[in-house]
Amino acid sequence: MREVNLRSVDLNLLVVLQALLQERHVSRAAEKLAMSQPAVSRALQRLRDMFDDHLLVRTRDGYDLSQRAEEMLPRLNGLLQEAGSLIQPQAFDPSRATGTLRMTGLDLEVALYIPKLTKVLHAEAPNLQIELVPQTADHFGMLDQGDVHFSLTGLAPDFAVDQFHSTVIDRMNSVCVMDKNNPLAHGMTLENYVKCRHGMVSITGKGPGWMDGVLKSLGHSRRLSLRLSSFMSVAEFCEGTDLVFALPERLAEHICNGRDLVMRPMPEEIPVSDIRFYLYWHERHHHDPMCVWVRGKISELFQGAV
Repeated sequence: MREVNLRSVDLNLLVVLQALLQERHVSRAAEKLAMSQPAVSRALQRLRDMFDDHLLVRTRDGYDLSQRAEEMLPRLNGLLQEAGSLIQPQAFDPSRATGTLRMTGLDLEVALYIPKLTKVLHAEAPNLQIELVPQTADHFGMLDQGDVHFSLTGLAPDFAVDQFHSTVIDRMNSVCVMDKNNPLAHGMTLENYVKCRHGMVSITGKGPGWMDGVLKSLGHSRRLSLRLSSFMSVAEFCEGTDLVFALPERLAEHICNGRDLVMRPMPEEIPVSDIRFYLYWHERHHHDPMCVWVRGKISELFQGAV
């Protein structure tokens, strides 16, 4: 069978063909298509040339379909219906959704924000599976490669920035976390803050922390004694020691809850940072119906926080 080169075929003619075969009349087909009769007549001649068949044949009672046209019509109807559904925007019905939503983030960030979201999502989409994927150091790479739909982070991408979208889900100040018996818990100046032993959480495991940049701008540096890769272990390392951590306020509240730790304001000389947490997604999922629905729920749930 000879292979047809679709690039050489005017596929718009198939819409005219459907109207002609359904109406079995050039004038009625022209009216249905809002085209002129001569234009439809010319299209019919092109279709006859394309298919090497008369398609519409004259009878005593008007026009009828040729044998090939009879066989073609149901297939043509199905083809154009499929083409229409391909172009038409997809709808998402949460009550019937059975897909998998994949999200990633650091453990503590996930614990703070995602349980609220999953309750909201499962209330409307009970059969939607939510998978929390362990976050790697390159969590924007996970988005870029399509491994996850959303990533929760306070960082910003350093590549393909135009391919990432985000929404702010929380914003807060930074505070100091320390053991309740730490002398700084009873009074802290910039001088004794700089001299104390510091711990930090380094998500990337690289370079100095944001506080080091702040102190450098003030002409100071700090003594870093401990670098952790997760917020979840801060309490264990800080409790009963003289370590001080500078942490986002909401995360600090969670860490201090039920522990012998306290939160204290940063020294007044240190500008209080407006720390923001974002939910990121990649352009490949920007128009995905499930992700559009999820983003709507995220907006409803966290709009009061920002």
